[in-house]
Amino acid sequence: MSRQLIGLGIILAAVIAPLNAQWLNYPEPGTPLTPGGGPNLTGKTPRVSSGKPDLSGVWHMEPLDPAVVKRRRANPGVGSVVGDEGEELSPYFGNIFSGFKRGEEPITPEAAALTRKNAAQRDRLDSPTTKCLPYGLPNRYFHFRPFKIFQTANEIAMFFEVDGAFRQIHTDGRPLPVDPFPSWMGYSTGKWDGDTLVAETTGFNDLSWLDAGGHPHSEALKVTERLHRRDFGHMDVETTVEDPKMLTKPVTIRFTLVLIPNSDILESFCAEGERDAGRVGGAAK
Repeated sequence: MSRQLIGLGIILAAVIAPLNAQWLNYPEPGTPLTPGGGPNLTGKTPRVSSGKPDLSGVWHMEPLDPAVVKRRRANPGVGSVVGDEGEELSPYFGNIFSGFKRGEEPITPEAAALTRKNAAQRDRLDSPTTKCLPYGLPNRYFHFRPFKIFQTANEIAMFFEVDGAFRQIHTDGRPLPVDPFPSWMGYSTGKWDGDTLVAETTGFNDLSWLDAGGHPHSEALKVTERLHRRDFGHMDVETTVEDPKMLTKPVTIRFTLVLIPNSDILESFCAEGERDAGRVGGAAK
């Protein structure tokens, strides 16, 4: 197995996207300021007219500990490319089971076999995202590219810079569809538990992966998210993944999103700018 292809496969999956060049430094009304005049990320949680937290804004994964990033940069591996920002990716991006000891991942035998098959495809740069197909859920959260939340009275929309995808979370009281047409983002409904938004998503197709390492999911996948904006600049997220066909038990991941104030996201179309996969030796054609 080529370490170079493994590294390049993960890199291509992560960085087939534009540079992180948002609409910078346009001051947004209502942004709390520090005594020095900069955005105060520990200011009060903004709220909508109903009194519920306003989740709107441009968000990204909380940066890794600088010591971790430094260690990754010092030992980048054969396939790493300077400036690819891969060292800043959440460990969950590459392996959703990174919190488990090796060999103790709660996956079924069928999932283990599919993971080996998918890993072989990944090593040939033959993964869903290297073909410009959408990232899965919750894996898209773990990418370092930001996303933007729009909140209305009856719906929350998320637009992701990494692949130009969007998803909707309906908060108007509707139930989840009983037998939906399988889709990449699934079908999401949400309700408030105090100041925490609880979103449930089902109706996925089985074409995406749970992570860049190739762990699969079935159409029975269910993702439950609890999003809590604890102050102006931080949102705590708890995500539980259930899949009776691929997992032996539910898996819960907790992480924090950080606001990028006075900013925006850019459009991104993977197929428009991807030029690398076909030039790498051994890559799938």
